[in-house]
Amino acid sequence: MISRALEEYLKTIYIIKKQNDGVRITDIANKMHCTKPSVNKAVNNLKNNGLLNYETYGTIELTEEGENLAKKIIETYDIVNVFLKDVLNLDSEKAEKEAENLKSVMSDYTINKLARYVHKVLELNDLECNYDINKEKCRCCERITLRKKGNVNI
Repeated sequence: MISRALEEYLKTIYIIKKQNDGVRITDIANKMHCTKPSVNKAVNNLKNNGLLNYETYGTIELTEEGENLAKKIIETYDIVNVFLKDVLNLDSEKAEKEAENLKSVMSDYTINKLARYVHKVLELNDLECNYDINKEKCRCCERITLRKKGNVNI
């Protein structure tokens, strides 16, 4: 498990990667409005946790584990934010701040339950969806897709 600060660096690296091809220390420092030494320290911590690959003065590449964790961080924030705004009717600014605080302390179990609840209340999908925060898609939807492709016998 990594700290909230490292989560923010990881998320920023993922977002920059999606916008550009290569990610450099300067890109992260500019995006996060922090110093290059701070970014270097965070990048080395993330590297030591096996979440990215980086050689001094080179580009930063997320490992598969790093990319999956970055997606999970973003998705968790989105789920909590939607719940706070669309279900509890908090104003956008308050919901964003609260979602940022809550995403780091909620277990996968709770996030999965919250996601199913949000999907149900907002009528986004089937009520029995087996959503899993550790997958890019919910398990139910994934099975349906694979079955249609003929890759799974269910």
